[in-house]
Amino acid sequence: MSSERQFRHHMIKEIFEQPRGLRDTIAPRVSLADGLVRLEDVHLSVDDLRGLHRINIVASGTSRHAGMAGQFMIQELSGVPVDVDYASEFEYRNPLTGPGELAILITQSGETADTTGALREAKAKGARTIAISNVIGSTIAREADGVIYTLAGPEISIASTKAFTAQMAVLYLFALYLAHARGCLNQEQIRQHIRELLDLPAQTERVLEGAKQCEALANKHHKIEDFLFLGRAVHYPVAMDGALKLKEVSYVHAEGYPTGETKHGPNALIDENLPVVTLATCDRSDPGSLLRYGKTVANIRGFKKQGGKIIAIASEGDGEVSGLADHTIFVPAAPELLAPILEIVPLQLFAYYMAVHRGLDVDRPRNLTKSVTVE
Repeated sequence: MSSERQFRHHMIKEIFEQPRGLRDTIAPRVSLADGLVRLEDVHLSVDDLRGLHRINIVASGTSRHAGMAGQFMIQELSGVPVDVDYASEFEYRNPLTGPGELAILITQSGETADTTGALREAKAKGARTIAISNVIGSTIAREADGVIYTLAGPEISIASTKAFTAQMAVLYLFALYLAHARGCLNQEQIRQHIRELLDLPAQTERVLEGAKQCEALANKHHKIEDFLFLGRAVHYPVAMDGALKLKEVSYVHAEGYPTGETKHGPNALIDENLPVVTLATCDRSDPGSLLRYGKTVANIRGFKKQGGKIIAIASEGDGEVSGLADHTIFVPAAPELLAPILEIVPLQLFAYYMAVHRGLDVDRPRNLTKSVTVE
């Protein structure tokens, strides 16, 4: 898709490369014919996978947000408990890890100093390790017991976009791989999950067709200095990363928060001057998603009574949310655990256009580097 047009910046080019990055990351590793996910470089036996009693996902920045989404994916599909750590904090809490546990280290560059240190800490305590990286042959990929590469292609812009969606796709693949090994899903169930994964690239292209709406929204809001991003459950990491993208490239203060936590403090901030970006999609085949959605709609109603200005990300055809929100961006309906991969795309576009309208260097934000190689 990106080859058909010219782009002003690497960031917007890489946002538009996400359908291809997802396709290249997913398609070679799945087989509808036999209902299998193949991850040859994981290097864990079936007995190893069946014997796991806990997984630690360790990462920083956007990669940690992918890990937070992966926590929901792995626990829901395989039943293995998952903790998520900041790589920079992992060694300081004396992590009680060891044999029978797995550490998944996520880093786009494969050279992140904090994450490499966490890998060595986990290995020293006897845990098995898997790296998720976008760079073949990187330090962390060489040192881990196994590796799953995101095949998103080179990412030049400092703000990570296509690596993030590819990381979430890889974590979903690993969740299916683990679930099959542990007997939690049969092959027909895995086939259905594979079909849904294979739908993602085309669905992402549909989201990208709404780029001009995101640009218009940014043009309307580019002078505002504070935003609140909200999401529940697996959508909370998307809120976190939407806020991070806005901070990174537009220098706008933004907070990502669990929607249900607003009554425990942030509600005091919500008025007519603070735009509230709310993740309000719904998988209507999933009872848990329906419950979450109902609570989110109730929250939106409350925010509106306080004078709040709501920017909502909603599932296509949702008249209830669009009737409440001041602005609604629709994404294709998707299974609950895969919706985050679609939801983040309009937030990436919004952050990009906010930075453009503010006249900033989108690809090289001040004080940031692509690979954080010092602690």
